[in-house]
Amino acid sequence: MGIGGSIFLIALGAIFAFAVEADLGWLNLSVVGWVLMLAGVAGLLTTLYFWNNRRRTVVAAPVREERVVADRVVPVQNDQVVQEYREVRRPGHPV
Repeated sequence: MGIGGSIFLIALGAIFAFAVEADLGWLNLSVVGWVLMLAGVAGLLTTLYFWNNRRRTVVAAPVREERVVADRVVPVQNDQVVQEYREVRRPGHPV
């Protein structure tokens, strides 16, 4: 339902329970207001519960060793073989 919908139900229920003085005969608006407020509180609590479970952080296991990836590239320029050696490292990790 969400936080907005829950707050809306609580507010609407409070209006029916405390501010409206209508007599419909077969329907007691005060009871309807209390039911709407309870539904809003229940919706708010379940929404907060599921948001709390969703926001847990997962901590990854620490990396035990750092690997350097080496890739040998052998291009040809003007019929001569040019050798080039590249080291690719992750940014932010000291050598």
